[in-house]
Amino acid sequence: MADLSAFPITRRWPAADPGRLQLYSLPTPNGVKVSIMLEETALPYEPHLVDFGKDDQKTPEFLSLNPNGKIPAIVDPDGPGGKPFGLFESGAILQYLAEKTGQFLPADPARRWQTIQWLHFQMGGVGPMFGQVGFFNKFAGKKFEDKRPRDRYVAESKRLLGVMDGHLANRQWFVGDDYTIADIAMFGWVRNLIGFYEAREIVGFDRFGNVADWLERGLARPAVQRGLGIPARG
Repeated sequence: MADLSAFPITRRWPAADPGRLQLYSLPTPNGVKVSIMLEETALPYEPHLVDFGKDDQKTPEFLSLNPNGKIPAIVDPDGPGGKPFGLFESGAILQYLAEKTGQFLPADPARRWQTIQWLHFQMGGVGPMFGQVGFFNKFAGKKFEDKRPRDRYVAESKRLLGVMDGHLANRQWFVGDDYTIADIAMFGWVRNLIGFYEAREIVGFDRFGNVADWLERGLARPAVQRGLGIPARG
């Protein structure tokens, strides 16, 4: 049995089965990237809820694994060289799991790099911009009288959706017929934008038919549906 005692996070969230990959997360757009990936790959894992309402992400145990205090993070008992390994940053975790399992990252070098470029597109653009739309359209920023910040992020989100829509014309997934970590990275963000963030109308989402069709295909996957609710909120 794997020994995870070197990771202080396991003292706050004990592993019922130390031989399984340990996921510390919350079902947010960044968090569900990893739970969806784990469901898609069928890699055995154990989810642990990091409750932001209780400031779990600010505890010394969590910060010992991710000093940035963000979810998701993992501890893999069978990491590089067969040794336990901790990792944070959702994009890095997706790539790590893809390489570990040999799934959802094409072996062909050109298609591999195409996948990684769209993963970075999500990390650097889609996530930050859609998240700001959520803040200014639904949360505390909604009360700001000055609507210029909101309008700036809405405009950039529309531009990003346009980029995505144009690329998805005549493509099933972001890398053609290959369903990859690039798609997995984006599902939660697009779903939240038009759902939880209540921004469907303000970003004109219905004009981006290719994105809508892509999202529908993704949400139809059983592993995606399961991953969207993991870890279950208490």
